[in-house]
Amino acid sequence: MPIENIPELYIKDSEKKIDLFVYDFKMTNDVVKSKVNLGMNMFSFLQVGKKQVHFAGTTIAVNQDQSLLLKKGNWLWTELLDTETIYYCKLFFFSEKKLKEFLEKHTENDRKVIEKTPYFIIKNDAYISSYLNSLSAITKAPIILADNLLSVKFEELMLYLLQKYGRKFELYLHSLIIKETSPFKKIVESKIHSNLKLEEIAFLCNMSLSTFKRHFIKEYKTSPGKWLQDKRLQKAKETLEQHNLKPSDIYLDFGYNNLSNFSIAFKNKFGFNPSKITL
Repeated sequence: MPIENIPELYIKDSEKKIDLFVYDFKMTNDVVKSKVNLGMNMFSFLQVGKKQVHFAGTTIAVNQDQSLLLKKGNWLWTELLDTETIYYCKLFFFSEKKLKEFLEKHTENDRKVIEKTPYFIIKNDAYISSYLNSLSAITKAPIILADNLLSVKFEELMLYLLQKYGRKFELYLHSLIIKETSPFKKIVESKIHSNLKLEEIAFLCNMSLSTFKRHFIKEYKTSPGKWLQDKRLQKAKETLEQHNLKPSDIYLDFGYNNLSNFSIAFKNKFGFNPSKITL
């Protein structure tokens, strides 16, 4: 699956330096784990549908009752239709320059930032609903006027969220301008029990698959495929022992496309079929 560079993909004039950008994203089919290189921090105001985002160390799922503020980086996006035949969210991108200007104007220079979460969940309310309607009106204005209005609307939104969420939101905003490299082992080990493919985990580590494999073998002294399979099969065994579940209920959760492949791998490791546990 190709990597989507966002928001560049949505910007018509690629030569123009953009600090604030609003885009109405709509689709009529599900998209599962698309690779996204998010080049700017972004608000994702989900209107219709469901959204799941895999980050380097965690995963978050939201519906239209919630919106997300996402940190720029390499993420995997899953966007699903719900009861409607369309998925729709309004995206609001902002540059680091705009963020720094806001923080300098409205917050203290905070050196005690420990917030490292790549997302902030926003509960949709009457203000958010009204705000999104006003954003839609701005996008229809002349370009020069729209740019100035967007600056005002960006500051308005940030002030509202600062008032609503207080210190927690302030610390999160400061964390967005801290440069840090993602710890390799933390990312890998947070995905042990996911159903992500090696290529997808490598993407979250911001590496090619070949570089990821070399780095993995150096770190763990074994191949990533074998290591992940062993860890996931052990967890699958524990899951079957502890819960009233059948192998057919869990094989997808542990990265297997069908029950037969899961059963064969399970038997090769433990010497018996997984179905024996639930008998």
